[in-house]
Amino acid sequence: MKKLTLVIFVTLCFLTCLQVTAQTKKKLVWSDEFNYTGLPDSTKWNYDVGGHGWGNHELQYYTNRKLNNARVEKGHLIIEARKEKTENNEYSSARLVTKGKGDWTYGHIDVRARIPKGLGTWPAIWMLASVSPLKWPDDGEIDIMEHVGYNQGVIHASAHTKKYFHSIGTQKTATTLVPDCSEVFHLYSLDWDAESITMLVDGKAYFTFKNEHSGKEAWPFDKPFHLLLNVAVGGDWGGQKGVDEKIYPLRMEVDYVRVYQ
Repeated sequence: MKKLTLVIFVTLCFLTCLQVTAQTKKKLVWSDEFNYTGLPDSTKWNYDVGGHGWGNHELQYYTNRKLNNARVEKGHLIIEARKEKTENNEYSSARLVTKGKGDWTYGHIDVRARIPKGLGTWPAIWMLASVSPLKWPDDGEIDIMEHVGYNQGVIHASAHTKKYFHSIGTQKTATTLVPDCSEVFHLYSLDWDAESITMLVDGKAYFTFKNEHSGKEAWPFDKPFHLLLNVAVGGDWGGQKGVDEKIYPLRMEVDYVRVYQ
């Protein structure tokens, strides 16, 4: 009996070692540690610019101007929304994208961030297909983290496709409670392979979208996607219960972004 127990123990240890070895084989393929000061690294980040509402009647104008809305300081990327007249918009903010400088098919993404609070805020960590022209929702969207200020502490994850998206009431989404998401940093993560997309907070999975193998309408996630980081103001979702204009300026702070494959 003792010998049998020992054999079982050794076997379990061996299997555990194999699992750990498989997990550690993931390679860091892209990262920004924000260990510098000034503008975001132009070899890694581009900007989306404009104030046309971005399909959601958002109130901000996304800029690429120096330091006001996007900068790196004290080891963190700062994306700052401000109450200031910009072009024809009453607010300014930034939307950073990795398209053309960081595009991946499958992998694991970690973004450690502290997100803003307040009525009308809508920060997001998400992904879009790196195709031109982009057709939404046909080409897919992966929402790693979204938060709306009127529902403080509730983190949302979603996957959008032609078959599954909110406008037709078929969206695939889930939420998890992170009550101190605006006070301390948390790790927002994506696991993505050919069979499923899973979102996690601090290593705990709370949303999985599976490949049903029925075609692109349900699974467009077999091509390169890029990362977006932004803070929107108002909009069809973020502004459902109004915007508190007294809380600005406010910021999303990002400690690091790491991509593994």
